[in-house]
This record gives sequence, C-alpha cells and structure tokens, in this order.
Amino acid sequence: MFNLRFAKDYLFHRLKAKNRHGVHSPFVYRLIDNVIYDFDAKKVYTDVENIREGLFNDTRIITITDLGAGSHVNNNRQKKISDIAHNALKPPKLAQLLFRFVADLKPNNIIELGTCLGTTTLYLQKAAPKARVYTLEGCPETAKIAQETFAKGDIKAEPVVGNFDDTLPGVISSVAQLDFVFVDGNHQKDATLKYFEWCLPKVHENTMLIFDDIYWSTGMKEAWEQIKAHPRVTVTIDLFWIGLVFFKPGQAKEDFLIKI
Repeated sequence: MFNLRFAKDYLFHRLKAKNRHGVHSPFVYRLIDNVIYDFDAKKVYTDVENIREGLFNDTRIITITDLGAGSHVNNNRQKKISDIAHNALKPPKLAQLLFRFVADLKPNNIIELGTCLGTTTLYLQKAAPKARVYTLEGCPETAKIAQETFAKGDIKAEPVVGNFDDTLPGVISSVAQLDFVFVDGNHQKDATLKYFEWCLPKVHENTMLIFDDIYWSTGMKEAWEQIKAHPRVTVTIDLFWIGLVFFKPGQAKEDFLIKI
C-alpha cells in the first residue's frame, strides 16, 4: 500500500511541478537557477562520497534505538552498518543539494535532526566551516559511528544524543536565532509539527527550514500542508523528497512545486 500511494504522489508531483522557467518570484528563481540546478562537480563531493563508500563496506553490527516512526525497509534492531548506509543515508544527490543550500545561505548555526551515520553532517559543516553545527541523534550506537565519520571528514561536530523532545529545546534556547534547520528524524505528524512550532520563536527573514520525507506517510503529508498554511510562512518549495520553508516579510505567500 505504501509503495502504491508513494508512486501516485510522485507521479502527481512530476506532472504538476515546474522548472525555473515557470517561476515568477525573483527569490525563488535565483534559488532554483543558482543552487538547485547547480550540477557542477565539487571536490567536497568526492571527499564525502569516499567516506560513504567505506560505510557501505562496514560489516560491523550495531543495536539501533529508534525513537521515531521506524523504517519502511528494515525494522530489525540489530543492523549492519553497511545496511544502514545503503538504506538510511541521504542519497548523494540530496545531500549535495543540502550542501549547496548551506553554502548559499552562509548560516552562523545549523541544526540537524537525525545524524544517522554522519555523511549529511559532513556536507553541512563543509558548506559553512565557520558555522556551529548541532546534530541531534536518538540512537547512541549510531552516534558513535557518526563520530568516526566526523573524524575521517576532519570536522569537529559532536552528536547531541537523546530523544529530540528532550534535546531540541535546549539547542534552540542556546542560540539567538535559527539560521538553518534540517528536520530528518521522527517521521510522524505530531512530532514534525511540534518541532516546527518550537523553531518559530527564533526564525528570522533569512531562516531556512527543510523538512525531509514530506510524502513519507499520510501523516507527514498532512504535517507539510499545515506547515505551508501557517500564517508566518511566506514561501515554500516542494521538491518532493524535501520541503523548504521561508519567512520573508512583505513577500506574497506562495507555494511552489519544483522538479529536481
């Protein structure tokens, strides 16, 4: 049932989505042209993907603590790192897109909900080397592997381990404002909306919130619709795999479906 519903959602998105030539917002057009459709190779891509390749070949077994909605692929608690790498890591195309968003935004702080094995964190930190990265992970053993990934990638990020309900409020309170937030964990409607609401007091006109897997389930689709409808949200960009949220005072409220 999941595969059929997901395939229908994907087909609908492909039929409705536009490219940059169908967009009349200068802000969104520039983001599409300069960032989303920037397909030039970058050295950092090779560096991080070489580390990912090592994870693909890591046969160690760890015990997973899953505090969210689980997996559509494998819900066993004992998993090989190689299997996690194949099934749970953000694919290169999307991880590299996140890198470009951060490099373009130049945030002072980055919050990532869902460290996993750490390859996306590498992309985020390397896109803004001077930014403070807070990466939150619910599973202690996964976080340990992520720390190995960070050492290989020569970044100093350290996972904040625990339930997001316990760790996220403290991280948000520790910063003056939120610049870039990537929500990639606990794919449940109520949790997603709760994290969004917690972020609102600290967002500003240049904040970028990104929600992963907005079509992952009926609940996630409903959460995405509620986020789009929020009165403080002015611009959203639906890339199917992820959804971008912006808060631009004075800009007409618009929702865009864009092909990638």
